Amino acid sequence: MSTENKPGGPAPTAQPPRMPERAHPVTLREVAEAAGVSTATVSLVVNKKKSARIAEETRQRVKDAIRTLGYRPNALAKTLVSGTSKFIGLVADGVATTPFAGQIIHGAQDEAWKHGYALLIANTEGNGELEQDAIKMMLEYKVRGILYSTWFHRQTEIPEPLREAEFVLVNCFSDEPGTRAVVPDEVQGGRSATEILLRNGHRRIAFINATIPAPAKDGRLAGYREALEDAGVAFDPGLVMEAYPDQEGGHGATAELLKRDVTAVYCYNDRMAMGLYDGLRERGLSIPDDMAVVGFDNQEVIAAHLRPPLSTVSLPHYELGAAGVRTLLGIDAATDGAAKIHCPPVERASVRAQARA
Repeated sequence: MSTENKPGGPAPTAQPPRMPERAHPVTLREVAEAAGVSTATVSLVVNKKKSARIAEETRQRVKDAIRTLGYRPNALAKTLVSGTSKFIGLVADGVATTPFAGQIIHGAQDEAWKHGYALLIANTEGNGELEQDAIKMMLEYKVRGILYSTWFHRQTEIPEPLREAEFVLVNCFSDEPGTRAVVPDEVQGGRSATEILLRNGHRRIAFINATIPAPAKDGRLAGYREALEDAGVAFDPGLVMEAYPDQEGGHGATAELLKRDVTAVYCYNDRMAMGLYDGLRERGLSIPDDMAVVGFDNQEVIAAHLRPPLSTVSLPHYELGAAGVRTLLGIDAATDGAAKIHCPPVERASVRAQARA
């Protein structure tokens, strides 16, 4: 005999009531029947037609039926009626696989949610055929618009299918008139990096620029020159060097840098500064006592974890994504040419004040 049937045996375990399984999604008609109204009335409530003359008690009855039955509106049907969806597309050539540039997606996604949109993301890794297919697919889904982004700041060609949608270029730009774009303010960023050193009393400041032509190369040099001019320090072309923009480039530039009789150096990016750290230490020099160092990008995996932590300037990837969405939706007014997003300075222990001569 089972112990459950014996006197004093364990009581049967109570099972929670099971909701009947549905073989199909809840329909508008089922909601109407549950609320005791017409399907037209349910449709007006679902679509939030506040101008419709429906008693508040009836609206509430429909809402209660929707909640009880678990009804979900058909987004595809609404898209067919309105001609647009609640999706924003984002097509990128490598943002999703680049740790710090991935913040573009984060910023765009957060901003899209604020305004009732979801993000459709396609990461193409520079594959032109995949890029074309991704844009066409987004057009088929009738996205509200498309953000087209590159993982580093550069001029770009506009893919032909992109012209069929509203679009905004993010972290890239085009010389075509009327094209909306948001890019980092490289000149302001270069000025801010140099000003960190100037504020701390340095006047002999070298700049190790990149060898690769890019808007960042020109803009960061222009900002360096502007900051010196504003501080009354004469620009010395002999203090501007070039190196490949990675750790090996920074390391290799150390010997030439030390011939320049400088107290501080501003590096094109954080990876270059990381290599310079190694080169200076190998020569028995201390940062910031013997040389103050500033980078650019604020790659957290590098800048915050160097010893000492690196003063730098942030590339505003999160804000680029957010500003792209706001520009697409018309919340931020379009400007002539690309809108420039502020690059905030981040001061850490690689710079210290020195007495001015």
